[in-house]
Amino acid sequence: MPDSPLADTPLPDSPLALNYRTAATELFGIRLPVVAGGLQWLADADYVSAAGRAGIIGFITAASFPDIPTLRDEIRKCRDLCDGAPFGVNVSMLPKLVQGERTNEIFALIVDEGVKFVETSGRNPEAYLPPLKEAGIVVLHKVPAVRYAAKAQSIGVDAVSIVGAECGGHPGLDVIGSFVQAAMADEQITIPYLIGGGVGTGSQVIAALAMGAAGVVVGTRFTVAEEIWAHEGYKQRLIDADERDTQMIMQSVRNTVRALRNETTEIVARYEAEHDDVTIQDLLPFVSGRIGRKAYETGDCSHGVLSVGQSVVFADAIEPLADIVRRFEQEMMKASRRLNAISAVSG
Repeated sequence: MPDSPLADTPLPDSPLALNYRTAATELFGIRLPVVAGGLQWLADADYVSAAGRAGIIGFITAASFPDIPTLRDEIRKCRDLCDGAPFGVNVSMLPKLVQGERTNEIFALIVDEGVKFVETSGRNPEAYLPPLKEAGIVVLHKVPAVRYAAKAQSIGVDAVSIVGAECGGHPGLDVIGSFVQAAMADEQITIPYLIGGGVGTGSQVIAALAMGAAGVVVGTRFTVAEEIWAHEGYKQRLIDADERDTQMIMQSVRNTVRALRNETTEIVARYEAEHDDVTIQDLLPFVSGRIGRKAYETGDCSHGVLSVGQSVVFADAIEPLADIVRRFEQEMMKASRRLNAISAVSG
């Protein structure tokens, strides 16, 4: 077998004792090959700094903040709370330029504030790479399929995260599972790549590493962390959910979303099935982001498109993010031991 990615021998009963050496841990300066991906409305300084202190990296979601000064304040707050741990900013760019988009301003702010890591998604980031590269910023680009990862690799991003059909939010139009994506990426991608979509246990981290990934992206599993500001009722709904409690909608407008199954997803799915030539304007009264945000504020999850992946099945308690990460570590150690117990015998 190949050497274990463990860089140091862990102390069995010591919390947060593992140190992995992969391309992702070296790129981001983290202990564990785990990225807490940007979460719309939810990824603020409290959550992202908790990720950094736990030995992984998180990204403040720029789109969650109403203006540049507020985002600047959040970046500075995060830096203070991180106490030297790494963190980044997520810049989710709409597929097409729209009036009032602040992408240029956000990237200028990131450079000005000395942020070292950026997660991009939504469209080709090529036009923004020169100033980011000049500032020494590491760019992780998120895509829903290996073919887009190959394109991102060709334009010079530092790493890619490839999210499969199991992910919450946008699994893309191809809707290919994470297991298949991981094997495809090993054949086609030479820069560090992460696998996301349905990842909610440490054993899956080890599986992704064994398949060639540099690490994983985790979203849904972390949304029950204490540091996530959402209402306890929302988190309890996730804890009560199982792997069947998500639904994919909006395929008809080429903007597929996997969300928590509720009245809104059922209404939208029925509307799409009963109408031809559906437009995004037809669906906006149901899927507006403002409706979803209310669920985070009130705990009423019956309305709104609430991005949730199938890994919700692993969310079983509201607890500090550090404790969730510690459980990941324990599961990773158990999975590593299983692998180490397997030996290839020739002849």
